[in-house]
Amino acid sequence: MINKVDHIIVAVKDLSEAEESFSILFGSRPVWRGEHPELGTVNSIFNFDNIYFELLASNGEGLGAQFIEQTIENDGEGLAGIVLGTNNLESFRENILSSGYGLGTISRVHAEDTENGSTRGWQNLFLPEELTRGLFSFLIQHDQGSLPHNENISDSSIGKLDHVVINTNDPEGLIEVYRDTFGIRLALDQTVEKWGGRMLFFRLNKTTIEVIAKEDDQKPRDSLWGMAWEVKNIEKTHKRLSEAGVILTDIKDGRKPNTLVTTVKSHTLNIPTLLIEHLSS
Repeated sequence: MINKVDHIIVAVKDLSEAEESFSILFGSRPVWRGEHPELGTVNSIFNFDNIYFELLASNGEGLGAQFIEQTIENDGEGLAGIVLGTNNLESFRENILSSGYGLGTISRVHAEDTENGSTRGWQNLFLPEELTRGLFSFLIQHDQGSLPHNENISDSSIGKLDHVVINTNDPEGLIEVYRDTFGIRLALDQTVEKWGGRMLFFRLNKTTIEVIAKEDDQKPRDSLWGMAWEVKNIEKTHKRLSEAGVILTDIKDGRKPNTLVTTVKSHTLNIPTLLIEHLSS
């Protein structure tokens, strides 16, 4: 079934400007720059231990360009989609079809790095609205080539995604999709009023999908809200970012025991962003 959050898509107006901002934040440079002429988009990718982070901009005409332009017009720059990974897309498709959902066909995609000519290939499967519930999402299986890893990172760099936050107005429906249909483990379901009410925590590939539920009587809808990045040494990261002109809050104890956190207030394209260090207990 689903075995990882493969990557997060961020819609941007100016790819070079966004790339510079996130290079400062992450303490690393992109490992891939690509172009998709048939979609009308260009991208820049940062690679981490458990996920990759894709900046995507419009540079022509096509479905991709339309999606980015509409996303920015509606919501501004920022989080645009979440892509889930599997090792057997065909088997997953058959399971979903047997559950009664309508699905299209699997498409094959090839990409080339515009700077060094390296290539990658993968398969995509787009999901029906009953499963995406307003959140742009699709499934992916990588089967040719791979992204390079960052070799020159320090203790002050960001190394992995700790969790991504999704808002929903229909937690029971979301559980039916993520746990029962996608097979993602629901590690915790709790209600903490001082934190905003009911919260769900799905775990896969050393990554957490944190869901904040605020129920209403509207059509079921999910949306990406924010991200939390794990750092090895939050004091070193805070110092590096402050010296680079990034605005952050003071370091404080996190909600989770044995954690330290700081909130990033700039260089994020308005994506709510938390940095977290997990201390040895």
